[in-house]
Amino acid sequence: MTDRLDDGYDVVIAGGGAAGLSGGLMLARARRRVAVIDAGEPRNAPAEAVHGLLARDGTPPAELLARGRAEVRRYGGHAVRGAVALVEARDDGEDDGAFTVVLADGAALRARRLLVATGLTDELPDVPGLRERWGRDVLHCPYCHGWEVRDRAIGVLATGPMSVHQALLLRQWSGDVAYLAHTGPEPSAEQAEQLAARGVRVVHGEVTALETGGPSGPDGAGRLVGVRLADGTLVRRDAVAVAPRMTVRAAFLDGIGLRPADHPSGMGTHIPADAAGRTAVPGVWAAGNVTDPSAQVGTAAAAGATAAAQINADLVAEETRRAVDAHRMRVAS
Repeated sequence: MTDRLDDGYDVVIAGGGAAGLSGGLMLARARRRVAVIDAGEPRNAPAEAVHGLLARDGTPPAELLARGRAEVRRYGGHAVRGAVALVEARDDGEDDGAFTVVLADGAALRARRLLVATGLTDELPDVPGLRERWGRDVLHCPYCHGWEVRDRAIGVLATGPMSVHQALLLRQWSGDVAYLAHTGPEPSAEQAEQLAARGVRVVHGEVTALETGGPSGPDGAGRLVGVRLADGTLVRRDAVAVAPRMTVRAAFLDGIGLRPADHPSGMGTHIPADAAGRTAVPGVWAAGNVTDPSAQVGTAAAAGATAAAQINADLVAEETRRAVDAHRMRVAS
């Protein structure tokens, strides 16, 4: 189902994942004219299920988003497939903090406020076989997928400053965790001691490929059996964890001067925003992975709801100021 767009909204939401749809639901229930624009490229699409989400654990990502779109529409909101190509500030004297949102197909929408929830892209190391297994037996978040690989042989592919932390975390789920040094930074003396104390062995050598074989998995491509090192050694592993660089999808914000910054964690980039989602540009909020790279589905949904409440309050304050001005003019006349 595709909604027919109007040309003007109280709020346009860029991104229809958990954060965007949650924000859209809150705003639609607040009787706001709201449109959720979604490019249909969710970050968690390769995963079989969403985990750790209360009352929805194990739900396929596509099903969860379909339910969310239906809920937004139930309250009169619009949920539309499309990509935001450009956002421009309007200065026509009609509205404070108003924007023109241009879609990839050329459609232009007027928005009093903007919620950015376009998420991010995971930039994976260039190791053959890694991308193909991503979201299955190649994972990055132990809280999302650790239970599914519990008590199995796990390899952590070292790529950056978070890799040792990742290995120590995964030790909670399995007693057989190997730190694959690959091309990542060598553990410091303190980190090496921590890994040794927790029984995480360090495997030196560049990983040149992931090897599959044995009984075919659900995708028909066989199951992961291990990683191949540059010297030909096969290190048998049932799952591989990697910390990708996370890059936000936000190029369309250049027109209003809102650009990504490096995230303090070193994990990638983000759009800086305060705890309520307010960005440095008046009238623009951000929620979900676009501002918090580590946010899980539940966290992103909560952030979207929080930002939506703040946006509605901001609109109410503006409308109240205008009502007071109009009231004073009537009284004065």
